[in-house]
Amino acid sequence: MRTFKIIAAALSLALGAATFSGAMAQDQKGLDNKVKRDPYYDGLKGKKVVFVPLAMGFDLTEGWAAIMKKQAADLGYSFEIRDPNWSTDAGTRAITAIIAEKPDLAIIHNPDLQSYARLEQRMVKEGIKVLQVNLETTVPTDYYVGADWVKVGLIQADALVKKCGKGSGTSGKVAILEGQPTAASNLYELYAYYKVFADNPEIKVVADQAATYDPAKARAITETVLQQHPDLCGIVGNWDNQDVGAGAAVEAAGKSDQVYIVTSGGGSQTGCDNIKKGLLDLIVSYDVPLQGDSLNQAIVTLLNSPAKAGEIQSTYFTPLTLQTKEWVASHNCWNLDQLK
Repeated sequence: MRTFKIIAAALSLALGAATFSGAMAQDQKGLDNKVKRDPYYDGLKGKKVVFVPLAMGFDLTEGWAAIMKKQAADLGYSFEIRDPNWSTDAGTRAITAIIAEKPDLAIIHNPDLQSYARLEQRMVKEGIKVLQVNLETTVPTDYYVGADWVKVGLIQADALVKKCGKGSGTSGKVAILEGQPTAASNLYELYAYYKVFADNPEIKVVADQAATYDPAKARAITETVLQQHPDLCGIVGNWDNQDVGAGAAVEAAGKSDQVYIVTSGGGSQTGCDNIKKGLLDLIVSYDVPLQGDSLNQAIVTLLNSPAKAGEIQSTYFTPLTLQTKEWVASHNCWNLDQLK
């Protein structure tokens, strides 16, 4: 009996293979992958995605938006931008309107840890999935895609220790240029700076001030610090678009070879050009094009997932690249036209 079952199974397999081979022989045009393709594309068509950035008009948000727009057009869901133009009040109003509209997904670029947190929780309760990008709140939502700001700060601080710490023959004096004091990037980076500097007592923080993303303010702060501490060794800042102002002040003082400027940014051509010009020395890049691809993957995952809003919470910290004068000499940096 057992032998008979084995023979029957073998015959069944052989007949199945023959049927498949026969079908392939009759139709040489291949196979449609309907099992995967249909639910993938059908699940995205007609869905609505809304993006609330800090503001449009600068490299990070323009880069992300260009990449997300391209995928939306390709896959058949709508993508809208509600630009609060640096106003938290306008952003609050935009998110309140989004709650009433009930899109499938809201992508939020948070100005700080608290301002939008309750509104994002309201969105989740109303069934709207929420993807936070690069700047998060204290309350997790469905997804966060962006930099690990503690890691960024640790890398920046370690770089300054190598330049200005024990055995460097320098004063060990460094200045901190904060961004927006209540933003996630700023607070997490500050924790990392002081953690590293505490383990390296040769480093002396002689200034810690907020430039609030303004290069003119960063320049003015740096000019004052250089007057008070002409032997300054290094500056660590929150964002390259801001900290280029510090670089301009250092250059004007004739101290570009003395003061090492470390910052972070999206890896754009502008940032790379500022390294080539000597206005910045190291950018810890969170790579906007790579972040845009990661955002697109998260969008598809959230739109096609059967999970309800808030049911699953995920985080993806995007990889970091260290951009220096040596690095930019042999690598291409992105510009917006390449992403559109």
